[in-house]
Amino acid sequence: MTSRHPLTAQSSIAEWLDHPEGGALIRQVLGAAGAFDESQLAPVKGLPLQQLVELSQGRLPQSVVDDLVLRANDGVMPESVAPTGWRETVSAGRFAGQTVIVTGAASGIGRATASRIAREGGRVVAVDISAERLQEFADSLPDAGIVPVAGDITKQEDIDRIVAEAGDRIDGLANVAGVNDDFSPAHETSDATWDRVIAINLTGTFKLTRAVLPAMLAAGKGSVVNVASEAGLRGNASGNAYTVSKHGVIGFTRSAAFMYAQQGIRVNAIAPGGVATGIPFPPHVSEAGSARLAPFQAAIPSVATAEQLAASITFVLSDDGVNVNGAVLPSDGGWSVQ
Repeated sequence: MTSRHPLTAQSSIAEWLDHPEGGALIRQVLGAAGAFDESQLAPVKGLPLQQLVELSQGRLPQSVVDDLVLRANDGVMPESVAPTGWRETVSAGRFAGQTVIVTGAASGIGRATASRIAREGGRVVAVDISAERLQEFADSLPDAGIVPVAGDITKQEDIDRIVAEAGDRIDGLANVAGVNDDFSPAHETSDATWDRVIAINLTGTFKLTRAVLPAMLAAGKGSVVNVASEAGLRGNASGNAYTVSKHGVIGFTRSAAFMYAQQGIRVNAIAPGGVATGIPFPPHVSEAGSARLAPFQAAIPSVATAEQLAASITFVLSDDGVNVNGAVLPSDGGWSVQ
């Protein structure tokens, strides 16, 4: 290993591919995992190698990444170095004194958003269906104001409990929780897929927003950010149910922004493109839908980390977004302009 800058798990995939030893190693590992087309890595080249663990949904375990780092450094684990590229910069006190509800907070974008708010001084009511993962998240930030609430946003009794845990003051709500569909076109979409995706992505967003609005109206201020999707802006990003749900989220966002604009409440949406969260798809994905969508999904210019999406969400959610209302912000690396 002769490089002045050793390869680590935080080195970008591009750095690994461009490195004489690292490039050979990563191509060997990915090739062994199945048919390897290097062009498929183009959208994720800017991500750290570590991100492949989450993206792979279990197909690339942490042990493989650790072994790659050791082999690239002659069996010696290098000291931690600062990651290259974009780095999260916490704005101390930006959410100080505020209570913010974040759904989907146990993983992915929701966790990154809840973490950012908590580290910027906010009290976070962290909501997710998984009590175990929520507690693990809360334990990871023991000095932060995190209130874990395991609940299902499709159930009114759980929504009532979430709002009760938040208390009389609710400054913000980030509706992040969501599920994928199976990429099916309308003639293949089952009632079960439709009902589940619409219930979580759209109806749950509506019901929880409806529940927090009385506290915001009483305070004369509040901020809601709904996570939509590139699929809310176009028809060729996902399947039928998911696309409809995210178009609905955008319609709901615009209506609520208009209705409450004169009462101090801002409602906005963030529309992510490709994100390295490893959110699983249902076990049976539509072959017809996948084949139709593939060329358009291949045009994703870049894949973002959950922390990069959290940066967009927290900007709009915070007082920094004071003059932003009814906006749909594509946070997609430019996919929406293609």
